[in-house]
Amino acid sequence: MCYIIYQPFPKTHLFQICRRVGFSSSNIGYRRSVSSKNDDLITPKDKCLSGSIELTRNIGIMAHIDAGKTTTTERMLFYAGVIRSPGEVHKGDTVMDYMDQERERGITIVSAAITFPWNGHHINLIDTPGHVDFTIEVEKALRALDGAVAILDASAGVEAQTMTVWRQADRYEVPRIIYLNKMDKVGACFNACIKHIENKLKCKPLQVHIPIGSGKSFRGVIDLVDLSKKEWSSNHNSLGTSYSTKKLDYEGDRDIWVEASEQRAELIDKMADLDDNLANLIIERESLQKINPVEMNQALRRITLARTGVPVLCGSSYRNIGVQPLLNAVTHYLPSPRDRSYEFVQSYAANKDLCSLAFKIQNDAQRGPLTFVRIYSGQIESGQKIYNVSRDTTEKTGRLYVASADELNEVQSLSEGNIAVVTGLKGTVTGDTLTSGVTAMNTARRWLAKKQGVSEAEVAPILAGVEIPDPVFFCSIETASLVYQKKLEHALEMLQREDPSLKVKFNEDTGQTIVSGMGELHLEIVLERIRSEYGVEASLGAFQVAYKETALNEITDVFILDKTLGGTKQFVKMSMSIKPNPNAQGEIPLEKGTSKESRDQLSTVWAIHMKATERGVASALSSGPLLSFPVTCVELRLHSLEVGHKTSELMVAAAASQCVSQLLRKGGTCLMEPFMKLEVIIEEHFLHAVLGDFAQHRSDILEVTERHELKVVIAESPLSELRGYSKRIRILTSGTATFSMEFSCYKLMSPLDQKKATIEITGIEM
Repeated sequence: MCYIIYQPFPKTHLFQICRRVGFSSSNIGYRRSVSSKNDDLITPKDKCLSGSIELTRNIGIMAHIDAGKTTTTERMLFYAGVIRSPGEVHKGDTVMDYMDQERERGITIVSAAITFPWNGHHINLIDTPGHVDFTIEVEKALRALDGAVAILDASAGVEAQTMTVWRQADRYEVPRIIYLNKMDKVGACFNACIKHIENKLKCKPLQVHIPIGSGKSFRGVIDLVDLSKKEWSSNHNSLGTSYSTKKLDYEGDRDIWVEASEQRAELIDKMADLDDNLANLIIERESLQKINPVEMNQALRRITLARTGVPVLCGSSYRNIGVQPLLNAVTHYLPSPRDRSYEFVQSYAANKDLCSLAFKIQNDAQRGPLTFVRIYSGQIESGQKIYNVSRDTTEKTGRLYVASADELNEVQSLSEGNIAVVTGLKGTVTGDTLTSGVTAMNTARRWLAKKQGVSEAEVAPILAGVEIPDPVFFCSIETASLVYQKKLEHALEMLQREDPSLKVKFNEDTGQTIVSGMGELHLEIVLERIRSEYGVEASLGAFQVAYKETALNEITDVFILDKTLGGTKQFVKMSMSIKPNPNAQGEIPLEKGTSKESRDQLSTVWAIHMKATERGVASALSSGPLLSFPVTCVELRLHSLEVGHKTSELMVAAAASQCVSQLLRKGGTCLMEPFMKLEVIIEEHFLHAVLGDFAQHRSDILEVTERHELKVVIAESPLSELRGYSKRIRILTSGTATFSMEFSCYKLMSPLDQKKATIEITGIEM
């Protein structure tokens, strides 16, 4: 028997009451109130977490902003029986967008995780943001997931942020399927989207659906796998829960059957080029028509897992059309945890030891830091001692939960393939590898060393972390009163743990706290959260561009540190060179021409002093001599290093830092500025005005194309010229334009532009 409790009290309190009166918490459903339209329907946890790991899917939803990610996710949850009715983004009542800032602005800001069942499968889903300012959330999610659904607006095709998230998924080798959403919009074109996917995403789309109708008349799809017609009722009150499925036949649906059969044959032919097993079946049977739906699904799954092709489906989530077939495709084509092979994980799995990755930190006012953990092998339990391999520390887990957006369902243990939320890990940060103990780490190290044929000292038994993008905007942040300063520092510390792309530093020259982020919106959201969640009245200074510095010339120099401190002689002599290199990031390789004697000397010193040298170099590169911006795109070479007896590592680090600073001063540096890639969609009669505006702001026009009756301008522009661009473009186009942008690259500034930037930053004319 299952009891449903309607009560506005906290769920944990209700569970305690129910246990006292003899109810089992596993048989309790929970709803926050009777009247709330969109409250969670918490199913008994055993229903969702039991079953084989082969029936588990860890997936992410990724797309350009406004493509319909959250709307699609809401429909998935509704059809899976997790919520009573789907929420709407424009109404601010969605389950996944639970933050006040998300509901006010109608955009996703942080990734949200939820677990739900579908057709006997256990799906862990993460809904990710589509705005470029919050791309770190996509990065963190993809690192922990096995598969992804890329959603495209069928009227727009592949957009700027679509390409960004696609590249992120490529980096982590994540298998994907594509869902063309908004097929009911005027201008939606399935075939044009297929061409976009081929040309822009550089992949092979495998069309498994044909849309029935277009624009407002869109009402369903033809499934090419089983040659069936799926149509949804036009009655909006049905919410798409039921739809008709009819097998196509030659007599009753002659025209549709002929077209579908031809396209099915084309699909099988494309698949045969990508899958040898299917090709062998075709050769054996001497026919494309004799491949049955089961064999097609198996081939599509193999192709998806190999990432040689991408199944493409279509629908309209807002009109409740096509979401159930999308869910079926998730279970049919995307991988289970067992389908993803990580050599590193095998080193832990060989002994069934815990191997997990902390991929997200979220602060909770009552529970403290919540650590989202992907379990790759073994299992994790509440109250278990775990070892943080990345930080060489041991911590004890508190409670263990399964996430349902902003709700957490407590469990006692979770095994491999699942995503857990753990309390009590105060020293763990995003990207850390967690295991069951030092013994497990050492066993994994020996396993890896033996497999790779190297010594144990040469292998590090940690998972690859998350790639953190460099910030492009920064500004000062101040409180209304010094009384709030400590609370502000605490708030910024907590937010940095949640968001690794947020950087905070204290400027000793001005006495200001500087926050850096991915854009104006990113920093505005940070400020709103500081005010609403931490009760600190704060304000931001003017937004400034995060420039970088680089070396102008190649130079070699020798630096000598010779001091006596506390009666001990400190002596360091090093020879280093620096040169500009657009592909380098401050590496310190040993120069090839170094003599054998110097090599022997360096190999002896390396074990003791090399880490100190690297710390010193990193310190010097973090603040350039021109305007104290980070130094990038330089190649450093260490030619020789002499360290006196009893010289401390601190002195070695200081010498290395001063040596690099000396090289930068003597060789000269210049500024580099961030460029953004923009996509602006305008009516044709505004084209000249927009192009003229770009020309006045140091921008390069990369491409001008047509999309239906509109013009699409692709341009690359300095970020410093884009402050206030949303207001500027509204004025130029009478509010009819839409635009999006993403970070492109850093480029050298001309002397004139550098002079203007220097005056703007320092207020002093040089």
